[in-house]
Amino acid sequence: MPEKAVVIALGGNAILQHREAGTAEEQLANLRRASRRIAEIARDGYAVAVTHGNGPQVGDILLRNEIAKDVLPPMPLDVCGAESQGMIGYLLQQALGEALIETGLDMPVATVLTRTLVDGGDPAFENPEKPIGPTCTAMQARGIEREKGWRMAQVPGQGCRRVVPSPRPLALVEGEAIARLFAAGVVVIAAGGGGVPVVRESGGALCGVEAVVDKDYTAALLARLIGAGDLLLLTDVERVALNYGRPDQQEIREMTVAEARRHLAAGQFPAGSMGPKVEAAVGFLEAGGERATIASLDSAAGALAGRAGTRIRL
Repeated sequence: MPEKAVVIALGGNAILQHREAGTAEEQLANLRRASRRIAEIARDGYAVAVTHGNGPQVGDILLRNEIAKDVLPPMPLDVCGAESQGMIGYLLQQALGEALIETGLDMPVATVLTRTLVDGGDPAFENPEKPIGPTCTAMQARGIEREKGWRMAQVPGQGCRRVVPSPRPLALVEGEAIARLFAAGVVVIAAGGGGVPVVRESGGALCGVEAVVDKDYTAALLARLIGAGDLLLLTDVERVALNYGRPDQQEIREMTVAEARRHLAAGQFPAGSMGPKVEAAVGFLEAGGERATIASLDSAAGALAGRAGTRIRL
């Protein structure tokens, strides 16, 4: 394995900015900006694997399904996730290939459409909480529940949305292929959107399920798989903060795993925002990882060098 290796997890803002329409041109432009940051890290001597979010893209695909349902058969959620992996992977391959060449690096880039194994008995399947797809009124939500059997829930400030399970990832089905490509010097884009969730049936076959896997947990799994010493989780804030959004907000430059666990238990890092990133970082370090950093996209190279972001350590 390379001496210096990092898994970089791109947040949704690296692909689609708030208030953008979501055109291919907009998303490619955003990924070009992100790719320049990734290329800087590769230039510093790191072997790089990349994963990314896909929430807005899957939401758009689901909305297209709904609009076209009387003309074309809607696709299930696992197929929509695979569609988004292919689309974002293609755009990121284009952007990252350009950025590496501009940086003077001759490195191949490849996307691996990745399935993520989850446990069919995961408690998340009994308590779906992950909102997906378009919003609707409470009356419309009741009709959708009767018609489709979906679980609908009120999301504060948004209206009603479909909620689906978000089980924890156990393994990447394409793990061996990813590891071989990475060891051969390929910049691998894998497990986009957390990967397409699948469960193993009694006969051994894999079956896609209507669920969403958190990309940060999968990023930690990917980092362990390829033996990366660093996990870099990029988001839209400069650092993790205590009392976020309050007058007494306090940014954290560094914290230990024990401190992170105490803050998580105190509710400092909510499940819908910073919680999964901190939990993923803790899990990565406890499984043998060397460094985990949470930072903004623009500070990526500096964060990896310890000059920016929030570093979590054992």
